[in-house]
Order: sequence, then C-alpha cells, then structure tokens
Amino acid sequence: MSRGGRDKDRTGAPERRCIATGETRPVTELVRFVVGPEDQVAPDIAGKLPGRGIWVTADRAALERAEAKGLFARSAKRPVKVPEGVPGLVEQMLARRVLELISLARKSGRAVAGYEKVKDWLGRDDARVLLQASDGSERGKGKLSTPYGGDWIGWLTAQELGLAFGREKVIHAALGAGGLTKRVVDEAQRLKGLRAGASGAETATVVAGGGRGRRKGQES
Repeated sequence: MSRGGRDKDRTGAPERRCIATGETRPVTELVRFVVGPEDQVAPDIAGKLPGRGIWVTADRAALERAEAKGLFARSAKRPVKVPEGVPGLVEQMLARRVLELISLARKSGRAVAGYEKVKDWLGRDDARVLLQASDGSERGKGKLSTPYGGDWIGWLTAQELGLAFGREKVIHAALGAGGLTKRVVDEAQRLKGLRAGASGAETATVVAGGGRGRRKGQES
C-alpha cells in the first residue's frame, strides 16, 4: 500500500489510489484527471497537466462509477464540471495516444506492418510486440504467434492501425525492442480496460510473456 501516494510498486512505478474502487494501483493502470481554472474536470492522459491529480482505474466500470456517483467533486472537495461521457472521452484520447506512439515507433524504424514483414521479424526474433487488428480474419491472425517473452495487442481496429502506418488498413504489425515499445504496451493496456466490456464482451486480452505457438486470434 502506498502512503500519501508516494510509494512505488515492485516495478518502480509510483502508485495512486483510485477514487472509484478505493484500490491503490501503479499509475500505469490509472487515468489522471485534473480540475482546471473554471472547475472543469479534464483527463490528463500524458500525466503532465498542472494541478492536483484525481486518479481513476483505467476501466470503463470505474470511470462510469466516478462520473455517476459524483466522485470527482468529492475528491476535489468542491463542485466541478464533469464532461459528459467520461469513459468514451478517455477511450478516444487513449486510442489517439497509442496510435501516435506506434506512428513514432514506425518513423524510427522500430515498427513494421504487413503479414510478410511481420512474419520475417518474428522469424528473426526482431519483434517484441505483435499487433493484430481486432476485426481481422481469425484464421489469418492465427498464423502468427506472440514473440517469445513478448506481448500481443489485439484491440485496435484495422483502420486504427492503418492510421498509425499511413495506410487505409493494417491487420498485422510488429514493434521491435527498445524505443517507445514499452510505452505503447503500457498505454495499450490502459486502452484495453476501456474497450473490455464496452459491447458486452471483451474485445481482446493482452498476452504478456507468451511463447511461440500460442493462438493469437483469440482470448487466453
């Protein structure tokens, strides 16, 4: 447990208390909010806005509870203006951030797209993360496996991945080690919490430390 929100978890990440669940979690699993000068609550996805942070677990149910129960005002200890549809707003902002980071990784040569290029990276052990479109063919996605000791991200659509790679659509992509890869994984994990259960069923599940041969086109 953290004391005053200053302690760190075993990975070294600072911890904060979620106003909706009461649980203390690493900040990589939370969304920070701040109250602006006009008492407007705003998501601080990058965690850089000035002001005292209000933290909520990166989970649709937690955000819905914080919005419906007036927990932002309770935490701020004064009346505040909360934007309508907080979970949807946070989801959009997180998705945009993930795509921007993937795009930056591509520009630095640490990301590739397309089945053959991804297969080649996987075969040469150059891939650290396998990305596959949530609306891609399950049969096609099943032909590729998560890098050994790596991660799988499967809750971005083909159109979204296409935006990150300057294409109309992308089904398969991969990230190499180093650079922005860890940040992509962390932000994608937060996004997963918003997309899980959004339509009554989890879109996909991250596979951390998965080995070769594990089926990637389905939940684990």
